[in-house]
Amino acid sequence: MNLLNNAILRIPMPVNEPIYSYAPGTAERAALKAAIKEVAAKKVDIPMIIGGREIRTGKLGQIVMPHDHQHVLGTYHMGGEKEINLAIEAAMAAKPAWAALRWEERAAIFLKAAELLSGKYRYLMNAVSMLSTSKSAYQAEIDAACELIDFLRFNVYYAQQIYSDQPLYSPKGVWNFVQQRPLEGFVFAVAPFNFTAIAGNLAASPAIMGNTVLLKPASSCVYTPYLFMQIMKEAGLPDGVINFIPGSGSMVGRICLDHRDLGGIHFTGSTGVFHQMWQTVGTNIAKYKSYPRIVGETGGKDFIFAHSSANVDKLVTAIIRGAFEFQGQKCSAASRGYIPASLWPAVRKGLETDMAKIKMGPTSDFRNFYNAVIDKSAFATITEFIDHAKKAKDAEVIIGGGYDDSKGYFIEPTVILAENPNFRTMEEEIFGPVMTLHVYDDAKYEETLAICDQTSIYALTGAVFATDRAAVSLAMSKLENAAGNFYINDKPTGAVVGQQPFGGARASGTNDKAGSYLNLLRWVSTRTIKETFDAPESFAYPFMDQE
Repeated sequence: MNLLNNAILRIPMPVNEPIYSYAPGTAERAALKAAIKEVAAKKVDIPMIIGGREIRTGKLGQIVMPHDHQHVLGTYHMGGEKEINLAIEAAMAAKPAWAALRWEERAAIFLKAAELLSGKYRYLMNAVSMLSTSKSAYQAEIDAACELIDFLRFNVYYAQQIYSDQPLYSPKGVWNFVQQRPLEGFVFAVAPFNFTAIAGNLAASPAIMGNTVLLKPASSCVYTPYLFMQIMKEAGLPDGVINFIPGSGSMVGRICLDHRDLGGIHFTGSTGVFHQMWQTVGTNIAKYKSYPRIVGETGGKDFIFAHSSANVDKLVTAIIRGAFEFQGQKCSAASRGYIPASLWPAVRKGLETDMAKIKMGPTSDFRNFYNAVIDKSAFATITEFIDHAKKAKDAEVIIGGGYDDSKGYFIEPTVILAENPNFRTMEEEIFGPVMTLHVYDDAKYEETLAICDQTSIYALTGAVFATDRAAVSLAMSKLENAAGNFYINDKPTGAVVGQQPFGGARASGTNDKAGSYLNLLRWVSTRTIKETFDAPESFAYPFMDQE
């Protein structure tokens, strides 16, 4: 007997997880330092996790510190065709029992996981994030701990809202209600390297709604998603609900997208890969049991647009934090800016002064604001853009531009001044510490807003800086479709779950707003039910009676 059948439960009202400062002398700083030392001293062997079983294939990938790439933190096992098919079978086998579980019981598992991450695993998760992806203590804290905790707590609350939303009216003798069913097939979750919280949410949000999931981590970020899997197991997640499948993206994707039981795709990554996945689904559309749900958040070419009334100090700080925290490796990171000519001398001086103070180095040294880019491939891509600007006639590198990968993948935070508003680094996504600025004539504010809107194929985040309210209103109007997350007098990064639902349109994704109930709606299929208590017993209607 399930006693929960006799209770109507309410999810605790979620609040955002407090962010620890890690300031000198604090207990959390000492605990994190100890965790960093512990993680650095050992090597892990990370298996696949399929149907709750650890599977080691012997086909290994390495986990290294980006800021010290000779330091190997561990290895992970990659799956082949056999293992991926096994994972699909495990997900489909676990599905009936998981979907049949009362939603409150599913919620309890994710709420417990949030508590485990908030306490027992907080410093370990942050340390692993810092060492394996080269995040500073603060960047690890706001991502791998706080945002992931927030996703878990807020999403179960949103699930309650969705399940509670019922038809407004039932006439006499009728009861109308809706059932939110999980999707019929499995959900294929594809994670990026840059946010542990995203990897966790890509798998957890469909699972909260009763789906079973295949989670493919990025090859350059396997360690923290694996730790998330360990936390979920300790929290009581049944075997097979989330299956952890490191491996070749092209191979894993081909098998999953070709399977008739594909129920949905939850993706964060490059626009090009998302295009390929969508195209493959279109090609295979006739073979699927149901039309797969496709939810994707992809690239960005995010802007900061300053009006002549902007506060220069606030603008300079927003450019530095928005463009260079986590080495610009955020889909929301600022990478192009529009500065009025009247402010440019002061803005340039402010950038030169403040950026000269930035310390670059390993994450274990908390004095470093800035660390290494993720891997050799990213290093090569980013430096090619910098070299292109150095050779260009209509642009110049005015701050930074140096790089060295002899020990770690270090690239100096770089500012490019582009005479041409359509210069390559104003248009193309770089995903690194490169900010391109264009100086415009103050009198051409509205005209330059139009250029900003039309320059990029992306529409993820953007910011306007102005104290003149008319200028703010004009920017909001002219840039309405240029950014799914729009910031006024703030940097375009740092969306918080429950406060700023995140996502963009155009080439930046499907804008299904992670961090809100809108995303969770994508992982259910609604069934409408009408129960009539006293059904008619004759087909005839009153209008048919004789005169």
